[in-house]
Amino acid sequence: MTRARTAALPTGVTPTLPPPAPPTTAPRTTLSAVLPTGLRVLAAHAPAAPLAELRLVIPYARTEPGLAAAQELLAACLGTGSRDRTRQDIADRAADLGAELSTVVTAESLILSVSVLAAGLPGALDLLAELLLRPRYEEGEVAIAQRRAAAAPRAPAPRVRLRRAALAHGFGPHPLSSESGGTAPLLDVVSLVPDDLQALHARAVVPGGSSLVVLAGEGPDSVLRLVGERLAPWSGGPSGLALPPFARAVPRPGQVELTEPGTSEAGLGDAVGGQSLVLTVGPGVPTADPLHAPFHLAQLVLGGYASARLARQVRDRYGLAYDVSAGLRENGAGSWLEIACAGAPGGAGRIAAEITRCLRDLAEEGPSPAEVDRARAYAAGFTRFALATRAEEASALAGFAAAGLEPDWLDGYRERLAAVTREQVAEAAARHLAPDRAVVATYEPGPAATAPAHAGPDAPTPAAERTPAPTVPHHQKGAHP
Repeated sequence: MTRARTAALPTGVTPTLPPPAPPTTAPRTTLSAVLPTGLRVLAAHAPAAPLAELRLVIPYARTEPGLAAAQELLAACLGTGSRDRTRQDIADRAADLGAELSTVVTAESLILSVSVLAAGLPGALDLLAELLLRPRYEEGEVAIAQRRAAAAPRAPAPRVRLRRAALAHGFGPHPLSSESGGTAPLLDVVSLVPDDLQALHARAVVPGGSSLVVLAGEGPDSVLRLVGERLAPWSGGPSGLALPPFARAVPRPGQVELTEPGTSEAGLGDAVGGQSLVLTVGPGVPTADPLHAPFHLAQLVLGGYASARLARQVRDRYGLAYDVSAGLRENGAGSWLEIACAGAPGGAGRIAAEITRCLRDLAEEGPSPAEVDRARAYAAGFTRFALATRAEEASALAGFAAAGLEPDWLDGYRERLAAVTREQVAEAAARHLAPDRAVVATYEPGPAATAPAHAGPDAPTPAAERTPAPTVPHHQKGAHP
């Protein structure tokens, strides 16, 4: 995910605000409507909130290689000018409103976020409409963005290349696994002129297919009326910049190896250069699926928090990796369980073998009752922690809206988690976590290293791809408390 602040808003001294009231756990009063322009609007009531939060989610996937450079620059320049205001004018107006504006680019969306003092909501909607309807991409602003692009690494980081390779093997050709889904070539970026960005804005920054969430102290009916009045002239779309679904619903299992010369990849974007990487792609259960809750608990038992099985086995017990995670990745393309580990050079084979061991243990034996209880408590606590501020709550609502979920989905999800039994978690683990259903991808920063003698028969051997995934003899299984 790329974050770009499009305007330094607000300027001057930030107003002193009273501390926000904690979000209520009761279901919010929400209203939703689809405007004639195709924009879906969700208005959520936050009584006595000192700030209003807006999240505009616009389809922005890199599905067309020829647009990648313009998409990169537009995201960096959006909000730096309009026909009526310069960057400084926009910053001054935002400061008057007590507002801050930023943009975030994900694999499939361009998200505009606005936080504004409650009284400034109408003015913030006016300013947002001005940037959407009357944008101006000045030569000076575009040149600044191009210089920043020139200074940034153009080659994708090793972990990005590894993920693309794993997704390509598992799901087939797709924008997420192609080079066009990454950073655009520098020559394409520096050759663009403001008119190119204006043309892309007219096509891509459109209401058709977009959604807007407004969390405010005003009544939802008043918010819907305000949005309808301010954004009624905004038209166009859909742009077609939406991720297509994967060709396969579940990944094709197998093994992928990437090796490259050199001992350091620090210049390509990894936090630590010269590290071994292991990434697995396995079946996932979509968030909206009724069986998601048992799968979620199985994923947490596997590697969802600091003391989960993967961390204890791969990091704490053997010291093979210092970065261990497992989580569901989900977007318009599909859903998949992704395990990612990073360790010292030469250790990818052993890490992969231990991941396979953990997967097989959990799939064959299921979790213990204590593990299920810990995972359930963690999930329940994290859902509340993730909504600790109004800004986080608005972002969550925007995610629900973009995924087609109801605004109160999270409240019902807590109840579904509480009802899940240990047997249901074990069944989900057996169905989705078996290692012979996953893609296991490894990366070494230098020439292909010889597997350590103690790695056993489970360490991947040099090959481009092979099926099935590495196996672990039953007598080598690790112990779990």
